[in-house]
Amino acid sequence: MKVIFTEEARLDLLAIGDYIAEDNPRRAWTFLNELRARCVSIGDFPEASPLLSRHEGTSIRRAVHGNYAIFYVVGLETVNVLRVLNSSINYERFLFEED
Repeated sequence: MKVIFTEEARLDLLAIGDYIAEDNPRRAWTFLNELRARCVSIGDFPEASPLLSRHEGTSIRRAVHGNYAIFYVVGLETVNVLRVLNSSINYERFLFEED
């Protein structure tokens, strides 16, 4: 399946890269390549990761890469990456925040 990144997910990746680059610019580049590759690999087996507990009705799934959680939904022909967040934060604030 084709993997599509939302604007929020793209911004998340940029922020992750900037954060890592503060200490190690070279590692920021290689880690972002690994993280993007992990996101793209979700398209091979999109239903392998579990639905979010307590939010099964949203169809949002969570895959993990290192200390980061990749939140996505599976469509008919695409996987939509919603957010890429540090696993230690309260993801509900970012995924379910009301405007």
